[in-house]
Amino acid sequence: MQTPLVSILIPFKNTEAFIKACLVSVLNQTYTHWELLIVDDASSDSSFNIVKEFAENDDRITLLKNSGSGIIDALRFAFKHSKGAFITRMDSDDIMHSNKLEVLVTNLLKHGKQHIAVGLVNYFSEDGIKEGYKNYEIWLNNLTKTGRNYSEIYKECVIPSPCWMAHRNDLIACDAFNPNRYPEDYDLAFRFYKHQYKCIPCDTVIHDWRDYSSRTSRTHEHYAENHFIDIKLRYFLELDYNPDKSLVIWGAGNKGKTVAKTLIKKAVPFQWICDNPNKIGRDIYGSVLKPFSALKNIKNPQSIITVANKEAQTEIRDYMNTLNLKNVCDYVFFC
Repeated sequence: MQTPLVSILIPFKNTEAFIKACLVSVLNQTYTHWELLIVDDASSDSSFNIVKEFAENDDRITLLKNSGSGIIDALRFAFKHSKGAFITRMDSDDIMHSNKLEVLVTNLLKHGKQHIAVGLVNYFSEDGIKEGYKNYEIWLNNLTKTGRNYSEIYKECVIPSPCWMAHRNDLIACDAFNPNRYPEDYDLAFRFYKHQYKCIPCDTVIHDWRDYSSRTSRTHEHYAENHFIDIKLRYFLELDYNPDKSLVIWGAGNKGKTVAKTLIKKAVPFQWICDNPNKIGRDIYGSVLKPFSALKNIKNPQSIITVANKEAQTEIRDYMNTLNLKNVCDYVFFC
């Protein structure tokens, strides 16, 4: 087996309670040809000193201080100092399974460039995992098992931020960590999709993803619960929107209204359908809402579906099948 150098990039800030376990899991990897670029993003606890002690005892670990501010600057700074042919990212509060790097490297070597190696993840928490996170884990892992991650890319981030590996040149080709767009992991997943890098199927759990109340994705304004409509629409209009089709919005709740307002600002024409009898026939933002059944009378439709109810989504998929409409090409789920 070839042994390319793997660069592991870890930003950290105030994770003194977890960072030792994270670093131990890196040291315990069965694949040993790695370097760790770990960047302190202005920690005010003992995290820096904990990492410093590890770095002093293993010359594969390079401790840096963020030259900017925030996770994107930290990732960019770590990548700038990296030398590996393969690049992976890790969160300072998570734990690698001992075979994580070996699994990812083996898959990249087997499949070659323009592929993304991913693995199954396991959410864990001392307080128990909330249903939403567990559902996300199941959904994400089911996609990863078949490598069909991009099939639902407009719903949520389909590549786990701390559990992927890519060829260095492929990462550079899709602009690495340069865009200042949050959430940065979702934006990177869209750029992998844009460059048509294939996700390599994997059926092995290799990463333990920690959840806790002060986790950045729970508390930082960049990750506030807004369903990320802006980033979804940005890439949909760039990559999958077909102006020769009739764009249709499904649903007139907050997400549907946000999509409608954004499309109006961008001067993108659309029709609007919903299943709420109190809204059907009403004029909202200059568009009269029609019932779902109206879709069959719309010529060559392409739908953005903002209906969150799982049972309703199943019914919508079944309805699309009766009309011979295809996922992504003819419709996308935004939730």
